[in-house]
Amino acid sequence: MSSKERLVVIGGVAAGMSAASSFKRMKPQDESYVLEKDHFISYGVCSLPYYISDDVKDIVSLISLTPEKATQERGITVLTRHEALRIDPAQKQVVVTDLNANETKTVSYDKLVIATGGLPVKPPLPGIDLKHIFSVRTLNDGMEIKRFIDRWTSSSDSAPERTAENRTGVRKNIMKAVIVGGGYIGMEMCESLKKRGLDITVIEKMDRVLGNMDSSVTGIVEDKLRSEGVTLRKGVSVEGFEGKDEAVTRVITDKGPCDADIVILAIGTRPNTAVARAAGVMLGAGGAITVDEFLRTNVPDILAAGDCAEATHLVTGKKVYIPLGTTANKQGRIAGENAAGARHIFEGIVGTAVTKIFDLEVARTGLSPLEADHEGYHYFVSTIQGTSRSSAYPAGKALTVTYVVEAETGRLLGAQMAGVEGVAHRIDTLAACLYNRMSIEDVARLDLGYAPPFATVWDPILIAANVALKKLQKPE
Repeated sequence: MSSKERLVVIGGVAAGMSAASSFKRMKPQDESYVLEKDHFISYGVCSLPYYISDDVKDIVSLISLTPEKATQERGITVLTRHEALRIDPAQKQVVVTDLNANETKTVSYDKLVIATGGLPVKPPLPGIDLKHIFSVRTLNDGMEIKRFIDRWTSSSDSAPERTAENRTGVRKNIMKAVIVGGGYIGMEMCESLKKRGLDITVIEKMDRVLGNMDSSVTGIVEDKLRSEGVTLRKGVSVEGFEGKDEAVTRVITDKGPCDADIVILAIGTRPNTAVARAAGVMLGAGGAITVDEFLRTNVPDILAAGDCAEATHLVTGKKVYIPLGTTANKQGRIAGENAAGARHIFEGIVGTAVTKIFDLEVARTGLSPLEADHEGYHYFVSTIQGTSRSSAYPAGKALTVTYVVEAETGRLLGAQMAGVEGVAHRIDTLAACLYNRMSIEDVARLDLGYAPPFATVWDPILIAANVALKKLQKPE
């Protein structure tokens, strides 16, 4: 073992590169190694729908750091195409396969950060391995989807039933896409594929899209989908896939088949924990790696961060698995600092998320009504329809705000919003309110900025708080 201390990080995307970088900042004289199975590191998964839609032209723009720059500018040794097979905590070694050379070797560590991320949920259904069934998780996924669509739309020999006549009389190829799952990625892919001219059907097992969000918001989203020509099949379970020449042609459901030339699996993410579990690392919420407030696991000198690790929900105080890029970056940074000797605490999350669905902004933070039910809270829901700008200023848009409020205390438990503008940043205000455990009365007293191009004199956040406060004071 070198006299220098060595951090080894398994995984080179958001959490992994954040950990390696923060360790090196604190201990520039020591060694920081990253083991990454893929060709790429440090890229933006959340931008993949916009690359597939052709809004983002170059896949390289999604990569924030290359292995060469990580070495030259940050002093990090990045080993791409290196798959971690096994961790030996007793010897403090990682057994690794160099996929390019097809060789196995060991890499020693003083501290280890597991940042193996998440894996797309891929249920063992008949036909699941047919060609043209994709997940949207890695750069390779995005490139394969875009390459397939490009080939299809440039072809002139499609079957007659897959062509249509547009307004100019020119016949064009129509690809039938089925999106399995109505969560964030599924909704974003609706817009992405629609921009590419595909015929889209969304199959969702629940009675609404966007999972646990309140119907006051999901109803708006579903209306938007239908207005954009998306076929929505709710309360439908996928039972398998059928194909021809090894390529998918139909999705089989409990409510009948659905033709498909391409299938996007968007039914969630699970933590990638096989290597950690085999090393004796404890798993917790959602099967993710159990960590304390310092992001330490139960195994000495091993920490974990990102989509493979759990986090504390600041509303409930319980451990949860909510994989988000923002959390991964924050956890990775703290894990790297603590591996370097710091004692920084990762306090937790409130589950803030925002997405764009065609021209709608949709956001949430904290608990939804379904989640509040699950946690046993006595609560009420309050919804208002506001406006993004002053009525005296043109082009203001409707904005829906829904609050979930604890009935006994008036504490804000969660919030959701939908509208064409003004949603994405307003939700951050309410996330800060949740972080500080504010009551709905506290929210109503906030001193928010006002100017006609940006808000009404009573911002929708405040209007919603005042309406909820009246419900709290005079329960129905």
